Amino acid sequence: MSLFAWLRPSPPQLTAEQQQRVQALASPGALAEHSLRQQRWVVLDLETTGLNINRDQVLSIGAVVIEDGAIDLGQQFERTLQRSELKTGPSVLIHGLGPSAIAAGSKPAEALLDLMQFIGDSPVLAFHAPFDQRMLSRALKDSLGYRLQHSFFDLAELAPMLCPQATLREAGLDDWTAWFGLQAHARHHASADALVTAELALILFSKARRQQIDSPLHLEHRLNQWRRRQRTHSF
Repeated sequence: MSLFAWLRPSPPQLTAEQQQRVQALASPGALAEHSLRQQRWVVLDLETTGLNINRDQVLSIGAVVIEDGAIDLGQQFERTLQRSELKTGPSVLIHGLGPSAIAAGSKPAEALLDLMQFIGDSPVLAFHAPFDQRMLSRALKDSLGYRLQHSFFDLAELAPMLCPQATLREAGLDDWTAWFGLQAHARHHASADALVTAELALILFSKARRQQIDSPLHLEHRLNQWRRRQRTHSF
């Protein structure tokens, strides 16, 4: 056996039913030119054991759908993941997920399969999306052997791009919700954070339309242009 074979992690052990579910997952849709209002969006929030994307784990997942230009409260997702090997750390003081809640959670493979079926082929919105994207990507690979390829949009970038008059710098979700007068009833709880993030997204989509940005594809193009300008100005 070669050295590379020893170093390569073993694939996750899935049941036949789980393998069938993985194979049946929808492929991510290409970003379209139809209006933002016509697009189904999934707003995602993760609570994790910490901020190290290579070591920390996903503890809970909250998601809600924006469809037809509104938050669809009939399409919500919430799971706590079972982590039997987890030791209680400082993050429990933030997200409030203690050992009993985690022990009673869903098996990671089942929870992640449920999430990907919930997302379907939709693009994903999150605040600080690169973190959520990379944490979720690693969790899916480790638990399901699945490669995440969905489009992610970061509201932490969209907000300053669409609201250049705001004087906020490196602002967090609390800063932008306060700027727009939104009320977050239970911060650092995945479902509550997903909901307030969705409310923020609707405000930003309204601002995008006023700036003649009215499709997911156009939004991505404008965001790429804004990133290039930010990099240029940073030198």
